[in-house]
Amino acid sequence: MRIVFMGTPAFAVPSLKALVAAGHEVIGVFTQPDRPCGRGCRIQMSPVKELALSLNIPVFQPLKIRKDGLEALRSLQPDLCVTAAFGQILSEEVLAVPKHGTVNVHASLLPRHRGPAPVNWAVLMDDPVTGVTTMLTDKGIDTGDMLLRVETPITEEDNAGTLLCRLAEMGAQLLIETIARLEKGDCPREKQDESLMTYEPKLTRELGEINFTESTRQSLCRIRAMSPCPGAYAAVANGMLKVWRAQSVASCSGAKPGTVLAADRKQGLVIATADSAIELTEIQAPNARRMDARAYLCGHMIKAGIPLNEVHL
Repeated sequence: MRIVFMGTPAFAVPSLKALVAAGHEVIGVFTQPDRPCGRGCRIQMSPVKELALSLNIPVFQPLKIRKDGLEALRSLQPDLCVTAAFGQILSEEVLAVPKHGTVNVHASLLPRHRGPAPVNWAVLMDDPVTGVTTMLTDKGIDTGDMLLRVETPITEEDNAGTLLCRLAEMGAQLLIETIARLEKGDCPREKQDESLMTYEPKLTRELGEINFTESTRQSLCRIRAMSPCPGAYAAVANGMLKVWRAQSVASCSGAKPGTVLAADRKQGLVIATADSAIELTEIQAPNARRMDARAYLCGHMIKAGIPLNEVHL
């Protein structure tokens, strides 16, 4: 089949690679426009564009595919479109172009976690299991009929970044199986149960703030869910303390949540939570580099017994 691929971030790269490796004719790639990135605001192309150019696949970067990309899509005359984290909503006019519809690779077990950040929300909501669903795209947001699904446990070592990488590879293989079964005519098709649906919005910086009035478990899930982006943090007197990793600590202190219980090389940086305590094991102080918290405490004194938000780093 003649396939047009639509994707933007690193999550989509394995799916495009898998299509090419499987011998499918990828006749064009649609991806988001190049955008400024980093402190220097240098213009950067998407990971999908980089791969497509290396494979000599024509690249199209409409600002709005439904407006300035529709004619280009029609000119390609695709049999099938494939999307994976494209980042744009497809209109009915766009969806009508491919003869056999549009298959989407979505990083959750639909109908749970519809929306733009399903992996982060699965970790934040402490789901024990997540996965990838291939689906036929319709005019709704992740509402189309499901095709195939694959599951994976969310381990204690997973953060959103590691989990996303694993799901990207799983999704690529599931995509190839889905297309093969569509061509064969034996691919299952199941409507989503709307009573089981959840939809979560885009991530914001505010979601990364650790609220120690939550339980230790909730705080740990927040830290893992926001890693590596947009990042978890705790307020301190002179800004914010980025928190990259943490672990639970048993405590019967009864201290007010947010209180520094310990801050030394032996015990680490331990903060009271609603039900116990949490050790911040890898941190990044304002205007400093990311480092092991106990190593940081070797050269920086933090007083125990006061709220973390009153500490000046």
